[in-house]
Amino acid sequence: AQSAWTVVPTPASTVSDGEGGATEIRWYHGLATLGIIALATTLDEPVKDYTQSHRTDTKDDVAYVFRQLGEPEVYVPVALGPVALGLITGNDDLTRAGGRISMSILTAGVVTNILKYALGRRRPDHADGAYEFAPFSGADAWPSGHTTVAFAMATSVGDEIGSTPVSVALYAAAGLTGWSRINDNRHWFTDVLAGAVIGIASAKLMN
Repeated sequence: AQSAWTVVPTPASTVSDGEGGATEIRWYHGLATLGIIALATTLDEPVKDYTQSHRTDTKDDVAYVFRQLGEPEVYVPVALGPVALGLITGNDDLTRAGGRISMSILTAGVVTNILKYALGRRRPDHADGAYEFAPFSGADAWPSGHTTVAFAMATSVGDEIGSTPVSVALYAAAGLTGWSRINDNRHWFTDVLAGAVIGIASAKLMN
């Protein structure tokens, strides 16, 4: 049977080939990203204050919906569903697509949890300021796990489907997942920003 899932082959030019390809990741890209995130910490407390002072029941309801994108009951079926369907139907392309999606989410999750444990940033609802870090203490604000998973899922699924409107919708949903964590006062702005970067990078790496 013909699968409705279209897998877009990755052109060789989009893969790091050692010849300076457009998407090749260099060490200074990571350094620049960290610098931007560090500078953005100056916005953490103003964003928190604004968001909490304008928080409403309606926004809480919207946040609840999009927060689910970072929960296992959503991302596990999205990751493993294509693998199972591909195996059942004998569609190798679909199976491989599901494998890439699964590995994107797994990589993002592993990196995020290592950073959470090592840095120990306190969450805004348990901190007096944005610069409270207690490494290896169990504090786990940076980066946002829900945001990381949402962006890894959005990027990997969007790349597999290869449709711009679908990718826009997926990234918008992932962005709202990040916003939900700020709205719920569970993460600082840069927790979400870092989560988005890690999620996207993990998916691109696996692809």
